[in-house]
Amino acid sequence: MSLENNKKILLHACCGICSGYPISLLKDIGYQVVVYFYNPNIYPKEEYQRRLMAEQTLCDHFGCELLEGEYIPEDFYTAAKGLENEPERGRRCDKCFELRLRHAAMKAKELGIESLTTSIVISPHKNYSKITDIGVKIATEYGLDYVAIDFKKKDGFLKTNKISKELNLYRQNYCGCKFSLPEK
Repeated sequence: MSLENNKKILLHACCGICSGYPISLLKDIGYQVVVYFYNPNIYPKEEYQRRLMAEQTLCDHFGCELLEGEYIPEDFYTAAKGLENEPERGRRCDKCFELRLRHAAMKAKELGIESLTTSIVISPHKNYSKITDIGVKIATEYGLDYVAIDFKKKDGFLKTNKISKELNLYRQNYCGCKFSLPEK
């Protein structure tokens, strides 16, 4: 992974808690981070707003741009159709990751940003390899570079939690979609 000083990267952010350390690390290794909050899976709308406000606080703290994708829950329900009863980490989640990373790739392409990654992989509840495979596949389709960093490494999850506590960010207690609510 070669880096030019201040090369832009689009970070798909799932929530403020998960993106704190990724933003910090990406900046430390020379990226100019543009955060893209695209999460039509989050239910209900009030939960979406709380997570978006936490992301804004985080971006203000790190001095990086925050872009909000359209919140159209129907896009998620269409992607998840027929998979509503899948367990957490199942095929429904794969479709959700594909939806969000595809929109992130389209946004990066639109902005002329050549690199893309996601904060989702920092969660100990998410499969880094699976999400990375999805990210690489989609980035390749759009002629982008998917920057595969396992943000959990080197105590990343502990670091991101420390950042979120210091900034008093909203802390959710479920993944986001209404299908994950019973499992929280």
